Amino acid sequence: MKRIFTKFSVLAFLCFLFNYSAFAQQIIVKGKVTDGGDKTTIPAVSIQIKGAATGTQTDANGNYSISAPATATLVFTYIGYTTQEVPVNNRTTINIAMTSSAQDLEQVVVVGYGTQRKIDVTGSVASIKGEEISKQASVNPVSALQGKVAGVSITNNGAPGASPLITIRGTGTIYGNTGVLYVVDGVWYDDISFLNPADIFNMSILKDASSLAIYGIRAANGVVLVTTNRGKKGNAIVNYNGTFGLQSVTNPLKMADATQYATIINEIYASKNEDLLFKDPTAFGKGTDWYGQILRNAQVNNHQLSISGGGENNIYNLSLGYLDQDGIVKGNNYTRYTARLTSEFQILKPLKVGYNVSGTASNSKDIDNVIFRQMFTAGPVVPVYYADGTYGDPNDFGLGSGAGANPQATIDYFNRRSKNYKFTGNVYAELEILRSLSFRTSFGGDFSQAEVRSYTPVYKATNAQRNETSILGIDRTEDRNWIVENTLTYKNTFGDHNLTVLAGQTAQRNKNYFINGKALNVPYSSEGDLYLSLGSEAGRSILDGGNLQTAASYFGRVNYSFKDRYLLNASMRTDGSSKFYSNGNPWSHFPSIGAGWVISNEPFMQDQQIFSNLKVRGSWGKVGNAGVPTNPTQLTISQKGGYVAYFNGIAYTGKSIDQITPPFIVWERSSGTDIGLEAGFLANRLTIEADYYNKITERAIFAIPVATDLGLGIAKQVGNQADFRNRGFEFTANWRDKTESGFSYSISGNVGYNQNKVTKVVTGENPIYDGGEGLANGSLATRTVLGRPIGEFYGYKVAGIFQNAAEVLASVQKDAQAGDFKYVDQNGDGVIDGKDRISLGNANPKFNYALNTTFAYKNFDLSLDIQGVAGISIYNANLGVRYGNENFTEDFFKNRWHGEGTSNTYPSANIGTTKNSAPNSFFVEKGDYIRLRNVQIGYTLPTRLMNKWKMQKVRVFANAQNPVNLFGYKGFSPEIGKPTVGNYSPLGAGIDANVYPLYATYNLGLNVTF
Repeated sequence: MKRIFTKFSVLAFLCFLFNYSAFAQQIIVKGKVTDGGDKTTIPAVSIQIKGAATGTQTDANGNYSISAPATATLVFTYIGYTTQEVPVNNRTTINIAMTSSAQDLEQVVVVGYGTQRKIDVTGSVASIKGEEISKQASVNPVSALQGKVAGVSITNNGAPGASPLITIRGTGTIYGNTGVLYVVDGVWYDDISFLNPADIFNMSILKDASSLAIYGIRAANGVVLVTTNRGKKGNAIVNYNGTFGLQSVTNPLKMADATQYATIINEIYASKNEDLLFKDPTAFGKGTDWYGQILRNAQVNNHQLSISGGGENNIYNLSLGYLDQDGIVKGNNYTRYTARLTSEFQILKPLKVGYNVSGTASNSKDIDNVIFRQMFTAGPVVPVYYADGTYGDPNDFGLGSGAGANPQATIDYFNRRSKNYKFTGNVYAELEILRSLSFRTSFGGDFSQAEVRSYTPVYKATNAQRNETSILGIDRTEDRNWIVENTLTYKNTFGDHNLTVLAGQTAQRNKNYFINGKALNVPYSSEGDLYLSLGSEAGRSILDGGNLQTAASYFGRVNYSFKDRYLLNASMRTDGSSKFYSNGNPWSHFPSIGAGWVISNEPFMQDQQIFSNLKVRGSWGKVGNAGVPTNPTQLTISQKGGYVAYFNGIAYTGKSIDQITPPFIVWERSSGTDIGLEAGFLANRLTIEADYYNKITERAIFAIPVATDLGLGIAKQVGNQADFRNRGFEFTANWRDKTESGFSYSISGNVGYNQNKVTKVVTGENPIYDGGEGLANGSLATRTVLGRPIGEFYGYKVAGIFQNAAEVLASVQKDAQAGDFKYVDQNGDGVIDGKDRISLGNANPKFNYALNTTFAYKNFDLSLDIQGVAGISIYNANLGVRYGNENFTEDFFKNRWHGEGTSNTYPSANIGTTKNSAPNSFFVEKGDYIRLRNVQIGYTLPTRLMNKWKMQKVRVFANAQNPVNLFGYKGFSPEIGKPTVGNYSPLGAGIDANVYPLYATYNLGLNVTF
């Protein structure tokens, strides 16, 4: 990497010399820029020499000074005003009066297979500029979207290199792939963690079914279109953007110290009439803080270097990126290298060809995710090490399996490395057949390889943490995907009529191959040279497999507008997928239609002074979901260690059916309606956008647990199980202005409300239970039932705590004891059983909101973003999962019941018993939060220095992400994304079974352009 950056430094220096020579004969041009209407001066106007990298900005009084060739053309640009190009013609003084423009209306928005003026868009499409993404200093571009777009929910994961969960307008699907579709320069992906945020020019989020329908079978969960940076004609521009930061845990979880722990464990033994485990709890003092031992302040470095430019017939952009991120868990690290090259060539006047290629290589030193459970449960009476240097052993203190691990030993002996390589891109050609008719063809795809190597040596750390046979595992996955797209576009204007017709065809193939190998007795190598062939032959095993998916699609779209007042958009897509080939019906059709009325362009609106822009729009469309496993109707069997059969006294591992499939599954579809209003006031200094949407998922496919008569106990049945609806409102308001003193600012706020509801269940009113990941006693904590939200928490209502034996005898819970939960007998039948369970909360947030601001004065700039979630519940499963002598939180210790009258809200230390750990309202907490998502202050060096140094821009900045988090939840973080152990499903969302803790990041950064 060092060698690559050295080469770029030499190249940058050569570009610098070239620019200096080219502009050796120049004159100094000065002037003032004012508003053509109110004559006020305009600060921070961009003045660029056309076709060159040299530029400057106006100061607080609207004045500027720039060194330019006598024959140059100056380009004046400022948001909200019409761009002006002015020839120098040997003049040394040029004053400019800028005129206000309806720039928001003329803004070009990226939509499916093309672009549209914002005024022509009839659906709900949000556009985020790359500079907004790079300001967040996030290592993942999706994280930077948090709080930026109404109706888009982002749930982060603290693990380095991990991708956040993104949900657009509520849960779109349940089974298989629940994520959105990302389209990067025309190539489809399920994840864009390989992409450097600094390489992004623009991101468009398609939210309504009308905008999504053009992507058919992959659009059920929303689509994010990503356009990467491209070059511009002119001299080479070299840019460096780098940050160095520190990550620190926010809102750390406090556990009981050693004295408190020994005290509460003794209470458990006393309640069972057993001998106390600890004779003198105070003898242990504070003991070991296991979170403090394992967690750390972690460094993160992110650097990007790019060079772009172009000639008369070509443009190019080349970038290199390097990310080195330590996890807040000791030993955890993620490193990513990225390279991206885009070029475009005008071969002939009607023919243009180009390509986008990128390569990503990442390495990570992983951790055993069980460490989060161990830190939570480990006994603080156990030291990290004894005086002789050996590990502190929970067994020496009589602790059971629940607290039987030393987390430090887990960190030290866990050895797993992950490597990922990804090469992706596309080549394309655009041919202008006629003045109004063009053809585009594109071939793209990606090749990726992931390898995970895990090694467990022979060791003995504690009584429970030991291994007598070394084990080496190597898992390798390869993906080979390609996509071909051909589109024909007709675009013409007939008087007051504007017409665009698009017709296209797509073919895709996704191929996956995996191989898993394992070997025993592999000797340890300090150099890391570990091979399966070094293990004993008897202990080797190989498992391989693969998957092939194909799809073919045909689509078309018509956009029509009359006098820029009346808008019409209609599309149709037909998709065929091999995933449904076994059904005999692999094809499905996805139509959409949208209409708009730009009221402000009507003649009767021309004399009014209220609206700069006023537009209403409405749309309807259908989209599909092909994110289910291939051939879901085929019955499969699995081999498990628990299935054993004996033949002639020899044990054989058996196989069995663990998933029941119906003979026929139909396509899962979503249909949606959207009604929107867009308005601008005061020359568009104030703009608002409001939407109402109603999205229905029909015949949703997912697996539900069912009892069987096949000797399988609980199996899962896959099929079209239910219909559900997401309905809500979105509102966004933006205000931007400037003062005569040179102070400019913008304030943007957004709020989204969503209500999720099951409208139909195939099994009638029978509920679907789930949410068992990480819970005690195999409990199922969620229920999906007709008329209620998906995955709603479900259990007993706690009315208080039994204070004494007399209260127990007077209740319907005869098997309870003092200190247990007192449950509400909902049906009044005198028995506490499953019929007394009720809805307890909802993991689907009702509200997402944010406030984003920017301020600039002279050379200083400040941005501040606030983001929050409301109307959401979290199931704190950590408290009830107890198998032995696990630790407790300090909050539980201080508020627990430990004698009559001590508490009527928290139970005794026996919370882990079956009757107390059953899903109930005590474990369900409010997950609402509000945070300072991002704050950044920057300083741009004065233009006189930039002109002197022949540089375009030098900016230094300090940035903080998530420095302030306000919430009432008693866990580490209210953002509950994918679990650290187990699989994620919307049916079990919001269950906290030890998440990777989130953190605040503090960065110092430098941005240089020349």
